[in-house]
Amino acid sequence: MRLIELGHTGKTVGQLGYGLWRFSGTGVDEALPKIRTAIDAGMTLIDTADVYGAGDVGFGGSEALLGEVLRADPGLRSKMLLATKGGVDLGVPYDNSRDYMLKACDASLKRLGVEQIDLYQVHRVDLLTGPEELANTLDTLVASGKVAEIGVSNMTAPQLRALSSHMKAPIVSVQNEFSALCQAPIDDGVLSWCQETGATFLCWSPLGGGRLLNPSDNDNAALSVVSALDAIAKTYDMSRADAAMAFLLRYPAKIIPIVGTQTLERIDHFGQKEWPVLGRREWYDVVEAARGERMP
Repeated sequence: MRLIELGHTGKTVGQLGYGLWRFSGTGVDEALPKIRTAIDAGMTLIDTADVYGAGDVGFGGSEALLGEVLRADPGLRSKMLLATKGGVDLGVPYDNSRDYMLKACDASLKRLGVEQIDLYQVHRVDLLTGPEELANTLDTLVASGKVAEIGVSNMTAPQLRALSSHMKAPIVSVQNEFSALCQAPIDDGVLSWCQETGATFLCWSPLGGGRLLNPSDNDNAALSVVSALDAIAKTYDMSRADAAMAFLLRYPAKIIPIVGTQTLERIDHFGQKEWPVLGRREWYDVVEAARGERMP
């Protein structure tokens, strides 16, 4: 698998990451093969969050299960870049205050059973915490050695600029929604900010939350994009999901789609896939399908 540098850190990971949003709710016997398969397939960025699992086993469930996996096979730790997130306080809904974030990071470290988190991401923006306070908190986490690198998630370009202007440590990654169906980062300045700063862009929901795989009959927006993707899939003899991934990987930035499948065969498939470089017309067909109009 092609390697992507995380920001300007010199650390490289596979061009696809493995996400653990749906990871909890199983035991170690089922979870361990998923992590092994992902890493063996080259998906060395393992992405979770403290809130993952809240819908089934409870807040922290995904981190706790990953911690059990690492205790069962300690050798996996050195093979992965471990990424998690904090800043969501269910019912509040967000809290980026210094006290909350420091405690959230400590809780994540405990659940994961590690001494350092490779990539700690601000999950959601708390509008009541100013960028200077948040920046100071994140710099404290790096200085303490509890966190190696800082990333953010679900931030706008102005929010990125405001936060980064107060930070000593660089923001090495941004994780926002990006798919053939949701192309907002192309136009809202976030991908341009990543290109400007060298930050790596992590795509959550790269398959449109399932809408690209199983669009409903009245989902005209998805159906239009699906038609363009199916044409690409036919040309390159691959699946629609593969075409959707190839669309993302064609963008000229450091792009890492986060794969969330829980099926071992699918994990291995995405890891072993040789991704074609889409032609300009093919790529723009998808862009225009999502926008519902021709480019000017």
